[in-house]
Amino acid sequence: MADRPVTAEQRFDALVGELSSLEGVTEPQDAPGREGRFGSAALKVHGKIFAMLVRERLVLKLPRRRVDELVEAAEGERFDAGRDRPMREWLCLAPESGQDWSTLAREALAFVGRSAGPAGRD
Repeated sequence: MADRPVTAEQRFDALVGELSSLEGVTEPQDAPGREGRFGSAALKVHGKIFAMLVRERLVLKLPRRRVDELVEAAEGERFDAGRDRPMREWLCLAPESGQDWSTLAREALAFVGRSAGPAGRD
């Protein structure tokens, strides 16, 4: 258990290390002055966000049905970007979540990767 990351940042950094070498995946590109903006700390596939760290929570883009399932099971909540309108295809997990972040991030990667695809990209 001593090897398991405990903070949200450590858990997200572990995801970045695990997934950033996969085809089409790019690491977060924090630029000066962009900290805290939507997607500033995001993993992307072919330019589309699939996982990000927001307010010390993992936020993942998943199919609406999957988000509904996890929310109904009290395994996470819908992500609200601060507009008092929870987003249907975005799940938010607390750092202490018992969910396997890696498994869910891979689900999000597959989901977003299907629609983003490499077609027309360099």
